[in-house]
This record gives sequence, C-alpha cells and structure tokens, in this order.
Amino acid sequence: MTTLSDFTLPLLDGREQPLSAYDGKLVLVVNVASRCGFTPQYAGLEALYRQYRDRNFVVLGFPCNQFAGQEPGTSAEIAQFCSLTYDVTFPLFARINVNGRWTHPLYKWLKQALPGGSGGAIEWNFAKFLVGRDGRAMARYAPATEPAALAPDIEKAL
Repeated sequence: MTTLSDFTLPLLDGREQPLSAYDGKLVLVVNVASRCGFTPQYAGLEALYRQYRDRNFVVLGFPCNQFAGQEPGTSAEIAQFCSLTYDVTFPLFARINVNGRWTHPLYKWLKQALPGGSGGAIEWNFAKFLVGRDGRAMARYAPATEPAALAPDIEKAL
C-alpha cells in the first residue's frame, strides 16, 4: 500500500527530499501559485504551520503552473516571493504537475485516494489534502477553502 513516505521530490533549492522525513506528522499537501486569486492563502497556511508545528504538523507546498500560468517563476523567484511577501517558512518543493499526462505520482496517489469532484482532477491552485500520521490521505479540501477552516480537522487528527 502506498503512503506519503513512498515519495521523494526536490525542494525549491533542488535538494531531494524524501517525504519519509515527515513520518509520524500530520501533513497538509497544497498545490500553490504566486499569481492566483487564492495566493493570499499563503498567510493562512503559514499561520496553521506556526500554530501546530510543535505538535507534529507540517504544510508542504507544491508550486504548480498548470492553472492559467499563475506560477511562471523560477524556483529562486518562487522562494523569494513566498519569503518576502508571506514570510513562508514551511517546506516548498520544486514546481510539479498535478493534472494531465505529466501528473506527478504524488498527486496521482492523492487523487486516487480522495477523488473529489471532476473525476478526481485538481480544480485549481490551493487544493488541499490532509495526510494522517500514518501517511494515508484522509481529507481533501477545495481551493476556495480558507486554511483557518481546516483547524478543527487538524485538532481532531492531532
């Protein structure tokens, strides 16, 4: 059976990061973008991370440029934007595809575990998946769902 720890992806700085580094943590996986109407959600994601990180919670951001070209920057530009604009300190990974022929295996797994609407496709930037401490996908949230709305589910899972 596949779990989150079966995947390894490059961080924005190019270093390979085994997701097994997050074993035992509650993980929120989010496809992010710097030029989206939902981009201000970075602030809410960072707030959740800071509120719960000492309780074994982490947010993982995966930049994606598949929705109206809203993440066109280089890894360095993405890192700078997130740091300067939203003081993001949670891990950010290199840009990936979440839909279509080149969908990253991580997102194939997430969408298979929690198909949601539209045949499982990711609807837009800032779709969110909560992954339990056991590494299994447990909840999916629409892009418009504000990060603060996830707090009750996070509390319950912690």
